[in-house]
This record gives sequence, structure tokens and C-alpha cells, in this order.
Amino acid sequence: MRRKTITTLLLFLTAICLQAQERTVQNRPYTDLRAFHFGVLVGTHLQDVELNNIGPQVIKNDDGTETTKLITCDQDNWNAGFTVGVLGEARISEHFAFRLAPAMYFGTRHYTFINHTDKLEDGTNIRQQQSMKSVYISAACDLIFAAKRFNNHRPYMMVGVNPMLNLTGSSEDYLQFKKTDVYLELGLGCDFYLPFFKLRPELKFMLGLGNVLDKDHPGKLQDKSMFPYGSSVNEAKTKMIALTFYFE
Repeated sequence: MRRKTITTLLLFLTAICLQAQERTVQNRPYTDLRAFHFGVLVGTHLQDVELNNIGPQVIKNDDGTETTKLITCDQDNWNAGFTVGVLGEARISEHFAFRLAPAMYFGTRHYTFINHTDKLEDGTNIRQQQSMKSVYISAACDLIFAAKRFNNHRPYMMVGVNPMLNLTGSSEDYLQFKKTDVYLELGLGCDFYLPFFKLRPELKFMLGLGNVLDKDHPGKLQDKSMFPYGSSVNEAKTKMIALTFYFE
């Protein structure tokens, strides 16, 4: 489903940028000649995470005995989040620009833990779920390479880095992420020059560069029955797919 959505968005952006075949009157012909300009952004995104399960683990019980547990965890569904922010863009040359875009990302990740060792009375595996709400403050630094403008369209590609600060996290969650993360961003979009402003839809892929899992968190859980679930994962790398609309 996600692949179909991404493919549809890519085809939509490409088709719009290539639809004009004849010269028309240009809206805002000098807007790209400014040395610096500001704007606002809104959009939606999907938050994903790649978890590494450790497999069988030995748990020490209160009576000194040891028990082997096999618990796996995975993100089971994806909800669209919301993005809002501002931007400042500096012109480097005819085709290159540098953009700084502070923004906030609001979203939710859903996890399912499957206990392959302990079972319910009907013989099915015990399952535990966690919904992790997330609020990130980001400051994306992007380099934009744009094609030559044709009529009121101008396609472009971008690459950048996006450091983020995580403002959320509960001490009683099975998993908890670190407060900081850094993403590598790759994307493409198209400028639409309208009579009163420039609209820029952009689709970008964001890949976290480090392990954001707080490995010390399971040992701090007050409910010790949660420990095998929290310690079943030893690595988490975040990902996002973002569709953003810039108004400049």
C-alpha cells in the first residue's frame, strides 16, 4: 500500500511538471532572483522504525532462578502524522539554493510484542502493544538543485541533514527512544509559480543515521514483568516519508 502511494505521488509530481508544452505568461518572474526569502510549510508524514530483536534472552527471577524468554517486537501499523514549520532560503546560484526549515513533527508509532514462550489458556501467544506518541522539533538543512524554469513550473531535487529533538517519552513504556536523532534527507519536488505566491509540493525520504533506542530504559521500569519486553530489542533506526507543501 505504501509503495503504491509513493509511486502515485511521484507520477503526479512528474506529470504536473511536464504538462506545459507552450510558453505562457510567467507569474512572479523575479521571485527566484532574491538573495534570501522566507516561507511557511505544512504537510503529512509516516513514521517508521527498523527494530533489531535480540532473540532468546535469559531472565533472572526474584528467587534466583533463570528463565529463557523469546519475545519479538515490530511496528504493526502506520498513522499519518502532521508537520508544520517555517523556512528561510538563500540563493547560491541560478540552479542551487540552501534552505533552513525549522519544523515540528507530530505522529504516533504502534508496536506489537509477541511472547513466543508464554501462552494464553487457548494456546495463543501472549501479545502486548504500545502506542508511542512523538513530537519532534527539527531544523532541516537542505541543498536544492533546481532545473531551469519553464513557464510557471520548475522541478528540483534536494539532499540534506535534519537533526531532531524528541520532546516525548513515558517512563512506563516498554521502549523509549533517545532525545536526539539525525536524519539524512533525499527528495524531489516542483515549484508552481502562482500569481500571489510560490507553491512547492515536495516528497522526501528520511533515514535515521544512528541507534536511537535507550538501552538503559528497561532497567528503570517499576513493573518488572515488563522487563523481558523492553529488553527484547537492542537497536532502533528511525525512518520517515514526508509530503510537504511550502508556501513562499
